[in-house]
Amino acid sequence: MIFFFATGLWVFGLAMIAYMLYGKELGVDFSNWGRAKSSVNKAFDQANWGPKSGSTGNAAFDEWRDAELDRLNEERRKLDEARKEFDEYVRELRRARDRDEFESFRNNRNTRPAGGDTPAA
Repeated sequence: MIFFFATGLWVFGLAMIAYMLYGKELGVDFSNWGRAKSSVNKAFDQANWGPKSGSTGNAAFDEWRDAELDRLNEERRKLDEARKEFDEYVRELRRARDRDEFESFRNNRNTRPAGGDTPAA
């Protein structure tokens, strides 16, 4: 905190003071990064920020939201499948290219002169 104030980064110094005073009360704990993410999510949920997973009280909106989320999840699944197919296609292209390069190497090696000299490029 003192470093921030001494270097002119007073905004960060004030943020550090706020964290030290109110961080634990808000549920934000950066002492362990693995727990920090859940602490931040918990703080956002308690402060009524961020996305909600519960009911809004409007049944029509909730049904529409659930249908849209299902549609988006289906699109995500299709995109993930297409990506897997493309990755496999690229992998096969690389194998074919490697196979061709290896065959070319073997052919060049078999046609090398008997003296052990490499053919001129």
